[in-house]
Amino acid sequence: MSVDEASRDKTTYGWTDETVQSCAVLTKPVIDILHRRRVRTVLDAGCGNGALTAELARHGFEVTGVDGDPQGVAIARRLHPNISFAVSQFDQAPPGQFEAVVSTEVVEHLYAPHELADYAFAALKPGGVLVLTTPYHGYLKNLALSLLNGWDAHFTANWCGGHIKFWSRASITELLEHAGLRVVDFGGAGRLPYLWMSMVVTAERPR
Repeated sequence: MSVDEASRDKTTYGWTDETVQSCAVLTKPVIDILHRRRVRTVLDAGCGNGALTAELARHGFEVTGVDGDPQGVAIARRLHPNISFAVSQFDQAPPGQFEAVVSTEVVEHLYAPHELADYAFAALKPGGVLVLTTPYHGYLKNLALSLLNGWDAHFTANWCGGHIKFWSRASITELLEHAGLRVVDFGGAGRLPYLWMSMVVTAERPR
């Protein structure tokens, strides 16, 4: 399927070989956190076409990718045959326990985001770490969007599979802590501080 065909196909999420699964500005902060935590095994929850999963593998992590979209997983398997990928919904059991779970720009697309938080908790070994990113919302960024009349583009209303949840630091912390995870770090990526493109949240499963 070409890029143009995928963008017109309303029955799929629109993954193609060329689609970048996660914004490039997120790759470095996510990998830096994983290196600091000295983890080896990583689950990429919501891996799409496997772009970030493959980047994690190139940095030496033993990584598995899961996604609920069969089209994305099929592309990931074809492009990266040496990496393990599986079709899995977040209301299913994860494929084992890992030292880290990564989920980039996924939670804002979910009708039932608590399922992702519960899935991450179940997938983590005690003491393991979740690194989650989602578009940042805070007072200064929300004000800038209003002043620049940017809400229509930001809400992605005409994107099939687009954003349906909009998270603040407080609301994403509440979601993760309700699942039994403990938020231990918070930061941002892209643009100036507090005008960030995305927030980067680190949470632990208690030992």
